[in-house]
Amino acid sequence: MERFARTARRPTDGEGIVAREKHDRMLGYLAGRGGWTTATEVAEVLGVTPRSVRSYVTAVNTRTAPHDVVESGPNGYRLNADGYAVYRRRAASAFESETPRDRLYGLVRLLISAPSGIDVHETAQRLHVSESTVEGDLGRVRAMLADTALTLDRSGSTVTMAGGETERRRLLSRMFRDETDRGIVELEALQRAFAPNEFSPFKGELLEALTARGYYVNEYGIANVLLHIAIAIDRVTKDRPAEPADHAPRTPEVEAVAEDLARLVDAHFHVTLGEGDLVYLSYLLVTRVVTPGSGAPAEVLVDDYVNQDDLAAVRQAVDRAGREYLVDLSDEDFIVRLTLHVQNLIRRAQDQSYSRNPLTRSIKTSYPMIYELAVFIASQLQRHGSIIINDDEIAYIAMHVGAQLEQKARKEALLGSTIVSAGYYDMHEVLRRRVESQLGDVLDVRSVITRTDVDWAAIDTDLVLTTIEPPAPADGIVVIQPFLTAADVERVRTAVSRVRRSSRLSEITDELLQYFHPDLFLRNAHAEDEEGMIRLLGERMIAREIIDESYLTAAIERERMSSTAFTDTLAVPHAMAMTAHSTAIAIAVNETPMEWGGARVSVVALVAFSESGRAAFQTVFDQFVEVFSERSSVARIIRRSEDFAGFIDELVHVIDG
Repeated sequence: MERFARTARRPTDGEGIVAREKHDRMLGYLAGRGGWTTATEVAEVLGVTPRSVRSYVTAVNTRTAPHDVVESGPNGYRLNADGYAVYRRRAASAFESETPRDRLYGLVRLLISAPSGIDVHETAQRLHVSESTVEGDLGRVRAMLADTALTLDRSGSTVTMAGGETERRRLLSRMFRDETDRGIVELEALQRAFAPNEFSPFKGELLEALTARGYYVNEYGIANVLLHIAIAIDRVTKDRPAEPADHAPRTPEVEAVAEDLARLVDAHFHVTLGEGDLVYLSYLLVTRVVTPGSGAPAEVLVDDYVNQDDLAAVRQAVDRAGREYLVDLSDEDFIVRLTLHVQNLIRRAQDQSYSRNPLTRSIKTSYPMIYELAVFIASQLQRHGSIIINDDEIAYIAMHVGAQLEQKARKEALLGSTIVSAGYYDMHEVLRRRVESQLGDVLDVRSVITRTDVDWAAIDTDLVLTTIEPPAPADGIVVIQPFLTAADVERVRTAVSRVRRSSRLSEITDELLQYFHPDLFLRNAHAEDEEGMIRLLGERMIAREIIDESYLTAAIERERMSSTAFTDTLAVPHAMAMTAHSTAIAIAVNETPMEWGGARVSVVALVAFSESGRAAFQTVFDQFVEVFSERSSVARIIRRSEDFAGFIDELVHVIDG
């Protein structure tokens, strides 16, 4: 038998960088899942084969040996918390040379820190790689600089980075976020990369100083500003002060925060920041991290802090959103505080220095209707400020909207309940007080029956809590002890969740299924990109006179503003205005996922809502996304939906649980 010698092909540096990004995405996904996840599921998310997933697992485990980052078993893969901590510490350290991407970022840092440039020959020796490898990395550096004001100049073997200090710092910031876990900045990583002293005490005293000045502090936004502060400290110690901050106005607020910042940086890091650094960093704190008026009533905020034009624009946007989506957002305190946020948002957008929001993806997936309201409000504010609002900033608006709606819905969401407790002195009253104390956040006690001859059929509340055994068990009846126990409380809460889910599923079964039609169902339909798929589905709707071309154009414009991939498997393109002739859903169920706004989706549902379908919009939209949020359910639907009838059967099966 002829024998062949096999030599494993070593990946190129470009392939190594791509692989590292896949590793990070895989680990981030497993971290979000928590439990066991199949190789097929991970492969679908990454857009690779299960075999590639296995190679990624081997690679990351080898990198952190003897600690395994990912555990393997008959049920697939899951994250090992200890191993993952090791991986993150190494990944966040000061740009190690372990992988091609680490080496690439290390090369960028050398260029940033060398005003007279670097020598290609010396750099190759320093990094223990060939000169051709360094040349290849320099090509990738040029690609990284394409959307910046930085360039690479070359004279013989010397390469110099040309451009301002501000742009250099922005590049450092971007690289650091890429190196950390999914862009979330951690204090320990900052300390390792840029500063010798601990950041936690500094952060604590900075927050105290800001709070003492009457500010609300956005804990989600401060991490990225701390990154800017850490980079500034590092650059100043290298005698690279910031340029004059012409675009950062020296308002009284900025001046006051600058005093605190100068004092704390000097005390904790023994560094004196120049005027340019102090003004710029304080401006970032004022516009990204804090909101004035902590504890002040709305009327005081309006008099002291609110711009009247911005207030009018927010009021108009909120009013239009409320009328369009049939929700009440008229609370004055909410509008004023949203305006304070929007004022800073406009300044950030004008500078194109947006705040990152680590909750963007989870808000989009878990609260699609609230996110949609935020998109609508953002679209109005874009016109007011002549700005562009990105997904992270939309998510911050959604947090304001969600908090307001949650506060209003809390009372409305309580389940009506009846207590059945045979009369004996005041035991039924004691039980009622106990129930209201322990379960008042989920139940509204509407009546108490103290008779033993109960007419069970006449009770019309959502839930019955009874100390008397009913004639037969029923879903809406929970037997409890006369003196409510902790076990009783847990069983009642479980019953509340079950009743609510049943109610939601009933709603979606009744309302959602009526919007599908065989002519609007596509199996394994492929398009070049998101707009192509929207048009493919939209043409089916136009043919049935459900929508016209203007609705299709509006759906594409909505997609351009913010991706409608609300889960890892589902995209729900739609227009913001409810101008369809009738309400319907055109759906494509594909075995091969397609790229959609940074995700890979297997199901695309173009939703058309008419004016008459306005009341159903919230229920249908939220519940539709909920049905497709569980990957195992989606996989079943994709696998068994050979035709429209099969799709409906599987959808009903998933809804019924």
